[in-house]
Amino acid sequence: MSDKIRILLARPRGFCAGVERAIEIVEKALQRYGAPVYVRHEIVHNKRVVDTLRAKGAVFVDELTEIPEGAVTVFSAHGVSEAIENDAVSRGLPVIDATCPLVSKVHKEGGNHANKGYEVILIGHNGHPEVEGTRGRIPGGVQVISTPQEVAKLSVSDPGKLAYVTQTTLSVDDTRDVIDALREKFPDIQGPDVKNICYATQNRQQAVRELVGQVDLLIVVGAKNSSNSNRLKEIGTEMGTSSFLIDDADGFKEEWLDGVEIIGLTAGASAPEELIEELLQKLEKLRDVKVEFLSGVEENIQFKLPRELTDPDPAAEKSA
Repeated sequence: MSDKIRILLARPRGFCAGVERAIEIVEKALQRYGAPVYVRHEIVHNKRVVDTLRAKGAVFVDELTEIPEGAVTVFSAHGVSEAIENDAVSRGLPVIDATCPLVSKVHKEGGNHANKGYEVILIGHNGHPEVEGTRGRIPGGVQVISTPQEVAKLSVSDPGKLAYVTQTTLSVDDTRDVIDALREKFPDIQGPDVKNICYATQNRQQAVRELVGQVDLLIVVGAKNSSNSNRLKEIGTEMGTSSFLIDDADGFKEEWLDGVEIIGLTAGASAPEELIEELLQKLEKLRDVKVEFLSGVEENIQFKLPRELTDPDPAAEKSA
């Protein structure tokens, strides 16, 4: 067994613009309004991020009923249903919405279709926070499907008035198969092309496809409940490369290195770079490693913060 191992770092990897914006929203809300700031559900799917924000004064809750009257409230990057938003308004909670703008775009597209009298199909995974939020944003409700097999069983009221939208963090390949099946069964169906899936999801998946052909082992750093992280691991497995999804360096097992000369390393869109750095430090203790940074798409997209955090602070102006 050779002690020398090459590590190829995928590019892009880790935080996307929507995740960076969501984290910044919580941090700036804490700075402006002081602790505690309440966040409905995990702001993004990553324990390290949540723990770091909790240490700064963020309080994560499952339901709005857990939030005291008048407390500053943040909605997570995954988005929420209209019913949740209305509930917050009725309780007088000052809300800052950290929904990713690309998720909000899906909400708007689905709502526009429904308002024109179209029945809407949502391609996504039942139970995922983004899907639940989108489902609750489209008047009349939606049918959720995730596979071509489910398309075959789909029954709709009017095939001529049918549209679809997609969860942003799915596998591009899987979504393409479902869209193709929908268009074959319902030729008049309206909806976006597969390229309308989140740019960050596409970029990270393409980077993994380019990576796995060069490595013996793929490691994806990300949360088990992170849809986009799971898709990265699944792509590696489907392409015939031994692939594992781990939360952090503690999840890495030394026996995975047996017979391995080249490791591919990437991270889901909600995993901070420090988790990659900690894993590299662990690998350096186990083997003689050489780290190589692959070329790839350079992302420079930035999303604006909500006006609640960018408008002048009345309290600060008053004290000045």
